[in-house]
Amino acid sequence: MGELEDAVMTRVWKWNRPVTVREVLEDLQQERSIAYTTVMTVLDNLHQKGWVRRESEGRAYRYEAVSTRAAYAAALMNDAWSQSDNPAAALIAFFGMMSEEQRQALRDAIRIVQGPETSAQGPETSAPNPGSVPDGGER
Repeated sequence: MGELEDAVMTRVWKWNRPVTVREVLEDLQQERSIAYTTVMTVLDNLHQKGWVRRESEGRAYRYEAVSTRAAYAAALMNDAWSQSDNPAAALIAFFGMMSEEQRQALRDAIRIVQGPETSAQGPETSAPNPGSVPDGGER
């Protein structure tokens, strides 16, 4: 997603409702000089890419996000990670770049994904089997 597409999507996600080209234009004009047709083209491109859906309202459209900003960020991370020839090393490098706040958010997310049954088992049952390797195979 380009810089202008991101600026438009930021507003669509933030407002969390169907928006018109005019609404996005007026908000963007507080930061930069931009034409109505430019915003209309960007929203049309985002529609073609599948990031927004649109409903006709009179002679105009109202645009609404198809997914959340979190889903977009996750897709970017997944795409970048899947392009690595060494996913484990990529994750280690990524974790090394994280702030303590980001690492805590990661720990919280892992707890949520694992669910209460995993964290309620206790350390003795959640420890890896010493005879197995990380990919689940046996030594």
